Amino acid sequence: MTADGAKPAFPAMPIAQAHALLTQAGSPLEMAEADVRGVTLKVWKNAPPTLHAIFALSAPFGPRDHLVFEDERASIGDTRAAAAVFARQLIADGVKPGDRIAIIMRNLPEWPAAFWGGVLAGAIVTPLNAWWTGTELEYGITDSGASILVVDNERYERVREHLPNCPDVRKTYVSREKDEIADPAVARLEDVIGAPNDWAKLEPAPSDLSAFPARAPDDDVTIFYTSGTTGKPKGAVISHRNIISNIFNSAAAQARAFLRRGEMPPTPDPSLPQKSFLDSVPFFHATGCFAVMVPALMRGDKLVMQRRWDVDAALPLIERERITHFGGVPTIAWQVLEHPKLEEYDLSSVEGVAYGGAPAAPELVKRIRARWPASTPSQGWGMTETSATAVSNVAEDYMHKPASTGVPAPTGEMKIVGADGATLPAGEVGELWYKGPVVVRGYWNKPEATAETFVDGWIKTGDLAKIDEDGFLYIVDRAKDMLIRGGENIYCVEVENALYDHPAVMDAAVVGKAHQSLGEEPLAIVHLKPGMAASAEDLRHHVAQKLAAFKVPVDVIFWPQTLPRNANGKIVKRDLKAQLEARGS
Repeated sequence: MTADGAKPAFPAMPIAQAHALLTQAGSPLEMAEADVRGVTLKVWKNAPPTLHAIFALSAPFGPRDHLVFEDERASIGDTRAAAAVFARQLIADGVKPGDRIAIIMRNLPEWPAAFWGGVLAGAIVTPLNAWWTGTELEYGITDSGASILVVDNERYERVREHLPNCPDVRKTYVSREKDEIADPAVARLEDVIGAPNDWAKLEPAPSDLSAFPARAPDDDVTIFYTSGTTGKPKGAVISHRNIISNIFNSAAAQARAFLRRGEMPPTPDPSLPQKSFLDSVPFFHATGCFAVMVPALMRGDKLVMQRRWDVDAALPLIERERITHFGGVPTIAWQVLEHPKLEEYDLSSVEGVAYGGAPAAPELVKRIRARWPASTPSQGWGMTETSATAVSNVAEDYMHKPASTGVPAPTGEMKIVGADGATLPAGEVGELWYKGPVVVRGYWNKPEATAETFVDGWIKTGDLAKIDEDGFLYIVDRAKDMLIRGGENIYCVEVENALYDHPAVMDAAVVGKAHQSLGEEPLAIVHLKPGMAASAEDLRHHVAQKLAAFKVPVDVIFWPQTLPRNANGKIVKRDLKAQLEARGS
């Protein structure tokens, strides 16, 4: 506030000044420099060194509710106990530091328990996409060399027939399986840790974690798979420092918002009322795990899970559980705001709505602030290779620049690089490169892809972008042929390859079709072979037999001639989109 009590004009403080104040000596967000695998990086000096330390920080919040799913409820202490018991079981199973354990399940209370158990045991926890087909899951299991699987009963049915093709797997734990299991290499997870409502009966997690294998900040702790242009996903190898830096990046972005509006950031106070998150982002996504699940345990937050996102069920959940934060992708916010029964529920507890992972219409932030004037809406940009969000646009900055994904944290750097490798000036469009302690070390067992993507600590993102004179990032397009449907990455070539496998298809191209809440959906344009016939439903069904449901085109447009190509024979999607627009398709 100014001397006369008036609110200062925004922004009250430049970003560079805010970052300097936040990171000064003695501050909780103080920065330092560190050598990380031969690269000098700006790092958070006071960050906990490992996820083991994050786990230890949650101990004082033991009695608080933590995981809520339908009629199941587990406290922080209950979750810690289940994780410790499972960690001991993994060690008894012969798991050693660096071994991979794969988690393949939808969001259930058992997911965090398995994750933290794997972390305590020193394993590299490898979540696989629960939407993948059995063949896709087989690839993830064999590529990572996972020796232990933790699956829910639905995923077990999907992957069971593929297990003979996964020679590294020694044991599989199945959650919520009611049928008898005859295979000696398969066990019920509940026989180890019990059902979530019974975790309170387990021996509490020890306050001293020295009995578990010690780890270092730059040790590998997870592998998260990201789609590849060849259709074969790549495993991003993620360290303790990567994940914890993401948490501190988020804290810095929130604190920066206060300084930018002329206020001092509040001092963290663990005695304040508990924050409650409606979790609609899968834990097998970097955002769901690193930006939601991990910090929620550290801060003593409550996570309320749905079997799948359902806005009709979400509204009463927000009211009953006094949800303070929700979001994930823009779809979620749109569906809540436009729900016909919105005003029938008390949603006054909402403090923040955050999203990313898909294009967001600029008017969305205005709608959020109109509905919750005191809330802090935010969006951001990141990728699996940056351990979730790397660039954030928060509060008033987002209101002023709604088309921007924001600015990096103080520990992050970004630049726009032209085709000749030179750094471009403000306003010029080129490839976005990013550097910081959230950037992973590379891809699991893929040295060529690693060398191509990671250069001296920088990641070549493949996104076409520009940076304005204030340092705000704008994503213009994706250099890689990819679209994002409701937060799920879809590489077009993978879908096109599935279409080409159909005997009637001669030409196929997949492009993004704009969608207000999902951002974009896959649309197929197909030219059939002479004398051959196929319907749109035939082709959609064909793709659905090969790929996960979210990758199936929402529609198929049949093109009367071969698709437009350049001199090299490559389909020119820019021309194709222009022709579609001219046709009104």
